[in-house]
Amino acid sequence: MTSRLPVVFFGHGSPMIALETNDTTKAWRAMAEEIEAAHGKPKAILCVSAHWITRGVGVTAMTQPRTIHDFGASFPRALFEVQYPAPGSPELAARVRDLLSPEIPVMLDDRQWGLDHGTWSVLCKAYPDADVPVIQLSMDGAKSPQWHYEMGQRLAPLRDEGVLIVGTGNIVHNLPAMDWGARHCAPYDWSQRFNEAIKTAIAEDRPSQAVEFEKLGEDARRSVPTPDHYWPLLYVLGARLPGDVARFSPDHIEHGSLSMTSVTLAAA
Repeated sequence: MTSRLPVVFFGHGSPMIALETNDTTKAWRAMAEEIEAAHGKPKAILCVSAHWITRGVGVTAMTQPRTIHDFGASFPRALFEVQYPAPGSPELAARVRDLLSPEIPVMLDDRQWGLDHGTWSVLCKAYPDADVPVIQLSMDGAKSPQWHYEMGQRLAPLRDEGVLIVGTGNIVHNLPAMDWGARHCAPYDWSQRFNEAIKTAIAEDRPSQAVEFEKLGEDARRSVPTPDHYWPLLYVLGARLPGDVARFSPDHIEHGSLSMTSVTLAAA
């Protein structure tokens, strides 16, 4: 076994996936099993979710984070009943604060947040036993893509400390454009082009092209109408280390404009 853990980006899609078993959820579970087979079970997971955006930076520091059902009442009751009782890790929260400070002040949140659906809807499939401690790091909504990328670089040492760094969002996330009645319809041309352009940048280890995604023009404007679901990918790319090779699985677009592409970066 090697000690350095991979870093993973999950294309998380709808929270309804927590109630489903399909090729995507099976791929997420397989990813976790492959990581454990090669490296052992992670000591903890640090998750950057599209659904925790703050002024400044916070990190969950409670011993037992709550499961947050941060979505509308139109979703079925069964989804609100899902619990993901993974323990937290105040020790890892303190370590994250130390890695980022003093340049970036970090608030240790021991009571307000928890695990939002960007985190638990993925982890309940990848790590269904909820036996790995999980903390969340918030994203400062006032910062640039380059800043978010550099945050990932600062966090990279955790990979050699038994911590699995996870980003969860979507490369393409345009809800108004989605064809809600056709989950498996052909992707829009613009969403397909943008998804492939970013994948190529990742595969060829050209992170600046992913950071400067807005240069892709109209395809970028449509694929990333708001940056919240895209930013977690930049943390993952920032935590990439020399020799890491990209693997894309699962890798498809649902409803025309919701990319489920997930990325694992690991030593060859």
